[in-house]
Amino acid sequence: MSKAVGLARSFGASLELFLCDAEQAYVLGHAYDRGGIGAARVASVAEARRYLSDVRDAADAGDVQIAIDAQCESPLYETVVRKVLRSAPDMVIKDIAAPDGRKHGTPDPNDWQLMRTCPATLMLSARRPWRDPPRFVAAVDVSEGESADVSRRVTEAAVVLARGFGAELHVVYGETASVAQSAARLEKLRRQCDEVDIAPERTHVLHGQPERTLPGFVREQGYDLLVLGALAHRSAGTTPVGTLTATLLDALDCDFVLVKPPSYHSPIDTAAG
Repeated sequence: MSKAVGLARSFGASLELFLCDAEQAYVLGHAYDRGGIGAARVASVAEARRYLSDVRDAADAGDVQIAIDAQCESPLYETVVRKVLRSAPDMVIKDIAAPDGRKHGTPDPNDWQLMRTCPATLMLSARRPWRDPPRFVAAVDVSEGESADVSRRVTEAAVVLARGFGAELHVVYGETASVAQSAARLEKLRRQCDEVDIAPERTHVLHGQPERTLPGFVREQGYDLLVLGALAHRSAGTTPVGTLTATLLDALDCDFVLVKPPSYHSPIDTAAG
């Protein structure tokens, strides 16, 4: 919540808190006795709205406009996506729980589905607070197999966030080809960074498979936020979340911002399921 308020304050944006009681909706949907289901849904939404009101009051963000909304529907990710389609936010922020005593969060099935289907930029937030000032990094792919629009969109999103928070921004690229073969790609990376005024000393090239090199680099550098593409390569927006993203989410305790390609359209529509 503090990160969301800080983000809204930095950009003069408003917030909307949304809570969906999907567990209660699932129970009601499978109830043998159908009597009272409507009243139970109404009570669930009312309780959720009371809770969100308390959260809003506790945030003490008088200069940020905060609305609330609640539903009792299932499955959770579909309800969230339909809310996003109706409200058209610039970003969705969701926390990652840390179950079973783990030091960092582990995405649950709803998180993975949101990564795949949420049409807005998605921030998955860990419990670790950011340093002051924070350090952000954008992971881009300038190889021939990746669309230039995607890497540029990732970089631009990272630049906007970094400026809003006064963060130090770096860019990292994992190169699997030999040094001699990678000259053209590195020149493409340099031009892309020049376009958004990212200095050469804040641009890093890791040689080797990104699944192996990137987690350790991000951990060693102590970045607070990692911005990267949300979907696997070479798709029209229908491919599941990629192996690299899955590896990073499992290995790191930083926050993640997942950016969709410009052509992405969610497979979920606004109609209730």
